[in-house]
Amino acid sequence: MATKHEQILSFIESLKVGNKISVRQIAKELHVSEGTAYRAIKEAENKGLVSTIERVGTIRIERKQKENFENLTFAEIVSIVDGQVLGGREGLYKTLNKFVIGAMKLDAMMRYTEKDSLLIVGNRTEAHELALKEGAAVLITGGFDTDENAKRLADEKKLPIISTSYDTFTVAAMINRAIYDQLIKKEIVLVGDIYTKDEETYYLSTKDTVSKWHEWEEKTTHSRYPVVDDKKKVVGIVTSKDVIGKKEEMRIEKVMTKNPLTVMKETSLAYAAHMMVWEGIEIMPVVDQHHHLEGLISRQDVLKALQHIQKQPQVGETIDDIVSNYFEHTTNDPHKTTFEAEITPQMTNQLGTLSNGVFVSFVIEAASSLLRQQKKGDLVVENITVYFIKPIQLETKVVFQPKIIDIGRKSAKIDVEVYHERKMVGKAMLMAQLIDR
Repeated sequence: MATKHEQILSFIESLKVGNKISVRQIAKELHVSEGTAYRAIKEAENKGLVSTIERVGTIRIERKQKENFENLTFAEIVSIVDGQVLGGREGLYKTLNKFVIGAMKLDAMMRYTEKDSLLIVGNRTEAHELALKEGAAVLITGGFDTDENAKRLADEKKLPIISTSYDTFTVAAMINRAIYDQLIKKEIVLVGDIYTKDEETYYLSTKDTVSKWHEWEEKTTHSRYPVVDDKKKVVGIVTSKDVIGKKEEMRIEKVMTKNPLTVMKETSLAYAAHMMVWEGIEIMPVVDQHHHLEGLISRQDVLKALQHIQKQPQVGETIDDIVSNYFEHTTNDPHKTTFEAEITPQMTNQLGTLSNGVFVSFVIEAASSLLRQQKKGDLVVENITVYFIKPIQLETKVVFQPKIIDIGRKSAKIDVEVYHERKMVGKAMLMAQLIDR
């Protein structure tokens, strides 16, 4: 039997895209308390089923596909530019294909304005109406309003007219930044991208006996299985260690390890790898919000996927990408590896000196590069101690000298010294776990 929470989520999923919902309405229709309705709506928002827009309300939306990340909806534009919807609310969940800046004569502007685009323009009412007739939405900059005719046309055609107090240049920069951030998100691989679904995996029930474990092992040659209760919630994990010397008729719930570590589909792959390497876990159950089993990930699959990601070109630039792009190997001396980097304006703090966070990224990049060079694999930082000795100025060249102090099969200690014009400006000590390539 589904819980009230699950019933509300199913109800929300069954609604048509564009439907408006409220806590009060759901509480009334499904005979639940407003608190229960509120919690379920919040979870639906986290899952990308609904979105709440100021002055508009909570609306059922289409869940965004990973390959569709470059496209923004008009609702997302409202949120990015802190806008106000003047008309055409029903079209907020349409996707825009491109945006046009209306800083030209009317006929020239209309040549670029096409169906499903967004015209960014000031208080030119004629342009607002022409764009809507062409099937384009309108974003009015400078905080201006439009006339009633344009608003009526927007409602008719289900195309939003949005007003924002920002100027055109700022709005274009904000939208570009949002698209760029979406592209970075698209590159982040999640557990949901690589996990094996529960129907393709083997698991045991608390009521099964040890003989069932032997049966599965013979069939699959695996020795680890998640254990679920009668509601299919993950309650344990059972491995060969747990069943050695146990009688065949013994119940699985008596031998399993309780409360195993689990991940969700939304967990980043890097986090899952971190947990699996640290804890020495071979498999991890993938669960939903209510701890029901959805599938499995294996350590082997996770590490293979991580290595594949590292070979892929990055589309959006994160701070770490900027750091590695400015990093240059400068010596061929096998006893002394050095790297050089130039400090750009993006890397500085409000005082114009190298930001502490970027400095740490440089230190980790130096240590990683040294290990890669020596074919030791990749590192996951466990602990880092950093000494900022002197501030590092904008547009200066900085030299990083990493040195391995101690290295084992699974971990390494690395010392990194940082110089500017032969004077030490920083120092760091890293302890890291190694991931074999």
